[in-house]
Amino acid sequence: MSNHLPAGAGSGGGGGRAGDSGLRYPSNGKTIYHRPLNRTKTAELSKAAFAYLFAEMVSYAQRRVTGIQELEKRLNLQGHPIGLKLLDLLLFREPPRTQLRPLNIIALLHFIKINVWTHLFGRQADRLEKSSNPDTPDEFMIIDNEPLVNAYISVPKEMSQLNCAAFAAGIIEGVCDGAGFPARVTAHTVGDTGEGGEMWPGRTVFLVKFQPEVLEREALIGAKS
Repeated sequence: MSNHLPAGAGSGGGGGRAGDSGLRYPSNGKTIYHRPLNRTKTAELSKAAFAYLFAEMVSYAQRRVTGIQELEKRLNLQGHPIGLKLLDLLLFREPPRTQLRPLNIIALLHFIKINVWTHLFGRQADRLEKSSNPDTPDEFMIIDNEPLVNAYISVPKEMSQLNCAAFAAGIIEGVCDGAGFPARVTAHTVGDTGEGGEMWPGRTVFLVKFQPEVLEREALIGAKS
C-alpha cells in the first residue's frame, strides 16, 4: 500500500483545508460571504450557466406533479424567497438618501419593472398596465415580450399551456410580500395577436392581484393626501 498522501492533504497543503464535509476553503479563510454586497453589483452570470441551472430546477419541480398548475405552483414557490431577499439587496445598493421602500402600489410596480428586471435580466420589463375592468381594481400587469426564463426551455406539445415564467412570477410575489404589499402573481402566455402578431409569440403577462387590505390602505393614504 502506498504511503503517499493526495496533493493538498494534511496540514502542509497550501491549496486550502478540507473539513469533515469534504468542502475546500481558501487558505486565507475567507469565503464568498465575506465579500461586500456592492462588490459584484455589475457582475453578470453566464447565460449557459443560467440555462443549465434553470433547466435542472424545472426538472426537479416536475417530479411527482399531477398537472401543469401544480408544476407552475412549485416554480412559483422556488422564486418567492429570491424575491424576498432581492428586495433588501437592491435597496441596500441604493444611495442612502434613496434607500426607501416603495410606499404605494405604483411605486412598487415601477421598482419591479425597472430595478428588479434590470438586475435579473439586464433590461426593463416592456410594459406596465392597470386592469381596465372596473370590477378588478386590484389587478395590474407587468408585460415581458421575451422572458429570459423561457428562452432555453423546450415545452412538449402536451404541456403547451405551461409557462415556466411562473418562477419569475414567484420572484415578483416575493418582492411584493417583502415590501408589505401582499399579492398573488401568476404568469400567462398571451402572444401578440395584433399587428405584428408573429413578433412576440412568447409574450408573457405577469398578473399581479393585490390583497384587499392593500387597496384599503391605498385608499386611506389617498384620502389623507
